Amino acid sequence: MKSGYKKIVFIVVLLWQVLLLAGCDYDVSEQPAQQAPVPFYNRDSRGRADTIGKLGTYSISIPAGVIDGWARYMGDPGDFADPKIKARYQRPPESYDLPIESFGFQYRITDGDVYTSFRQTQQDYRRDNETLIPYGKPFPWASVSVYGQYDATVPLNFNFTVQDDFRVSKEISNIDYIQQEQPLYGLTVYRANNGIDPETGEPWKSDTLTKDRMIKKDQAGNIKTYIKCEFTQHKNFCNHMFYNDNWHIQVWISYNRSYLPQWQEMEGNIIKILDSWRVSREGKLLGKQIGKA
Repeated sequence: MKSGYKKIVFIVVLLWQVLLLAGCDYDVSEQPAQQAPVPFYNRDSRGRADTIGKLGTYSISIPAGVIDGWARYMGDPGDFADPKIKARYQRPPESYDLPIESFGFQYRITDGDVYTSFRQTQQDYRRDNETLIPYGKPFPWASVSVYGQYDATVPLNFNFTVQDDFRVSKEISNIDYIQQEQPLYGLTVYRANNGIDPETGEPWKSDTLTKDRMIKKDQAGNIKTYIKCEFTQHKNFCNHMFYNDNWHIQVWISYNRSYLPQWQEMEGNIIKILDSWRVSREGKLLGKQIGKA
C-alpha cells in the first residue's frame, strides 16, 4: 500500500512540475492581437452613428438615415456570393481610410436636399409618393448611386462605353444612332435612326432598344456625362451617369425626364452634398452636413 501511495504522489508532483515548465515557456506573441482602436463617430440628434469610410479620394461621414440600404466596402462579398464565403468573410475594422465601393441615397431635385429618416424629408417623400405618382405627375426625387473608382488603369470617362453601345446597337439590333444637329440643354443628342422605325417609316412606338442618348465632353474631348432617356412611356425616365475627377467617383442618377433640363444642376448639387460629408482622417467634419437629422 505504501509503495502504491508513493507512486501516486510521485506522479502528481511530476505533473505539477510539467505544468510549471509549460507556464514558463508561454510566448507573449501567442496572446490575442489587440483590437483596432474604435474610431470617433459623428452622430445625429437621435444618437445614431454615421457611416464612415473613404470614398475615392476623400474620407467621409455619411449622416445616419441617409443611405438607401447599406454601404458596400471594397472586398465585401456580392449580394449573390456563396453563403459560405459570406460567413467566412471578415471586413477590416471600420475607419476613415476603409475604401467604400458604393452606396445610394434619394436626392430631391427641386431644392437639392436629401431623404433622411426621422427628418421632414421622410414625410415629404411619402407624401409625394401618395399624391404625385398615382396621378402621373413628375416625381421630384432622384435615385442616386455613388461608386468609388480605385483602379488607376481605368480612365474616368465614358469614351469606350458610348462607342461600344453604338456598336452593339448596330450589330445586334441593326440600329444606327445618328447625331442630331441641335444640342439639347447643352448635351449632344443621338437618336435611333433619327427617331424613325425603318420598318414602319413612323416614329418609334417602343424605346426598349432605342432610348435617346446624350453626352457631354470635357475640354479634352473625353465624355464625362452619359444619359439615356425613354421617350415612349407614360412616364419617361432618364438614366444619367457622370464622372468626377476630383473625387474619383462615378455617379448614377435615375429621374423623371421632365427634370432633364436640370442635369448640370443635379451633378453640381450631388458633389456639394458629398463635399458636406467630408471629414479629416480623425473624423472631424469639414463643414455642415447636408441631410443630418
